[in-house]
Amino acid sequence: MKGENSNQSISYWKLFNAQMHFFNVLSYFLLFGCGLSLGVILSFHLKNYSLALHITQLPLSTRSASTLAQPPPSQPFNPVSGTSHGDRIGLTEFLEPPHVLHDMDDKELLWRASLAPRIPQYPFHRVPKVAFLFLTKGPVPLAPLWEKFFKGHQGLYSIYVHSDPSFNLTEPEGSVFHGRRIPSKEVEWGNVNMIEAERRLLANALMDYSNQRFVLLSEACIPLFNFSTVYSYLINSTQSFVESYDLPGPVGRGRYSRRMRPQVTIQQWRKGAQWFEMDRDLAIEVVSDQIYFPVFQKYCKGACYADEHYLPTFVTMKFANKNSNRTLTWVDWSKGGPHPAKFIRTNVTVEFLERLRSQSQCQYNGNTTDICHLFARKFSPDALYRLLKFAPKVMQFHE
Repeated sequence: MKGENSNQSISYWKLFNAQMHFFNVLSYFLLFGCGLSLGVILSFHLKNYSLALHITQLPLSTRSASTLAQPPPSQPFNPVSGTSHGDRIGLTEFLEPPHVLHDMDDKELLWRASLAPRIPQYPFHRVPKVAFLFLTKGPVPLAPLWEKFFKGHQGLYSIYVHSDPSFNLTEPEGSVFHGRRIPSKEVEWGNVNMIEAERRLLANALMDYSNQRFVLLSEACIPLFNFSTVYSYLINSTQSFVESYDLPGPVGRGRYSRRMRPQVTIQQWRKGAQWFEMDRDLAIEVVSDQIYFPVFQKYCKGACYADEHYLPTFVTMKFANKNSNRTLTWVDWSKGGPHPAKFIRTNVTVEFLERLRSQSQCQYNGNTTDICHLFARKFSPDALYRLLKFAPKVMQFHE
């Protein structure tokens, strides 16, 4: 009896364990099913949410992509200034003159300016301009006289000013000199950095494809004729105007260094006035020179004044047949010394200005003429009043 009860207890216990196992398995299935259902529901909701979010953001993304692909037409692309244009770069944008203020160093600037088309015919209407390059210490004190000279001739000239970097005054907005200062470096009288400044001016002016002639001036220069006469004289000239001559003695050949050989020999050494005028082809050659200018940088020092020798020597060696060997800027060396005579207020008279305009004879395009100098120096700032009084009448400035 006792054994029978024991067997029944074992049976009940096994039955209980079997039932518990069944319930455990069932609970696992229920939990799995609930989890699966919950996962499906959450996945469905998240999918709908993601789709709604994508649909909400789609117009903004589309607009952003469209904006990136097609910039507003108010920002045309210019390969020089770097502005945007859209999906097309036209010739007009490429030819647009760059701003005179840029962040190019001299090496980049000279490389950019040395680019020249091989096809001589222009595929667009080009009005040639004269680039006036002012090499100054600070302001242009005779600016009011130049304002009268340029008046009424917009589109026929460009102005570039290289002044000492320490000069930070701004010209009035209405002035032709406003905003025309280029990135400049310090210049010392008689130093080779004078030529570096001249090349810097030429390079900036060459980036305007309309500039055809280039004339170097100082703050002490004045025009001797009206703009129309100067413009016609330069644009129609078949030659450039770089003074060049062979001068024996200490201030000529005496400044030559034998260390310049073989690039420059004593027979090729020339002297001339700093104040030049040249056409576009010669200007490109000057800024592109990587053979002779480095020789002058290295060896033309001390008593060798590079601004009186580099261009006369370089142009005579390479382009003598295209040069007139004379300068267009009149100066008075009769008093001797390292600097020409300076003219003050009392020197300026009608007779004096008339004499400067026609006191010599020279060759122009194969013909003899008495118009040999278009500019004159050296005039002090106190001469401005009398220049404004007499010059416009003598030179018949445009009113």
